[in-house]
Amino acid sequence: MTNDHEALVARAVNGDADALAALVRELQGFVYNLSMRMLWHPQDAEDAAQEILLRIITRLDRYRGESAFTTWAYRIAVNYLLTTRKRRAEQQAMTAAEFAEDLAAGMVDPPPGLDSELLAEEVKIGCTHAMLMMLDRPHRVAFILGDVFGLNSETAAALTSVTAVAHRQRLARSRRCIRDFMSTNCGLVNPAASCRCARRIAPAIAACRVDPDRPLFAGHPRRTDVQVAAREMESLHSAAAVYRAEPDWLAPATVTSFLDKIFREGRLRILAD
Repeated sequence: MTNDHEALVARAVNGDADALAALVRELQGFVYNLSMRMLWHPQDAEDAAQEILLRIITRLDRYRGESAFTTWAYRIAVNYLLTTRKRRAEQQAMTAAEFAEDLAAGMVDPPPGLDSELLAEEVKIGCTHAMLMMLDRPHRVAFILGDVFGLNSETAAALTSVTAVAHRQRLARSRRCIRDFMSTNCGLVNPAASCRCARRIAPAIAACRVDPDRPLFAGHPRRTDVQVAAREMESLHSAAAVYRAEPDWLAPATVTSFLDKIFREGRLRILAD
């Protein structure tokens, strides 16, 4: 497959729009899903994914085939997300203690007249993404690559430009933080914990974290229907299982809309940074 990628890169660098589109199609799923989990908000993820893909395109002539093309491209994505300015979710992130206090502040039955199942999913995804915000960026990306995407230590280390040992240490610390928090507070992992997604709907609406008319996550396009798998994995009471059961998000068309402008303007040959 590496040879196929090298051929596509060479064609794209020389102005082949189909080759460039093929490369972008292959990359956009990983880039968008990583951005969603790193930044929480779908709009921020769209903006970041578009910027990442543009950076990859502008650097295609620098790819020398010394590693797999996807490793080279995903490293650009990870580096961007490790160094980009803080987005809204990070600016509002809570510590584990603050988050636990917030969850304990109140749980009530879902308001009548609403789609409780859909909004419980909205709360669940928003909450699990918010838990990731408790981690600093290096530990967050280690957890996402290792426990959400299931990458081995060597691959994850290559993407984050650290040693495999350093990655495993970060992953262990991030796992411990997420596991300890969910074991104490989350009913999905620990049935004895008091928090239930459905009973957090009303507080989330009151705090303007959930809009029942415009859910951010529950209505977001996804590759597959994961609800059955999610219920099965949640029965394992594992923090990693809950994260792996989350949807494989489909990147919105706006993520790659910038390509149309590039094609129209004939700027496909090496773009300027």
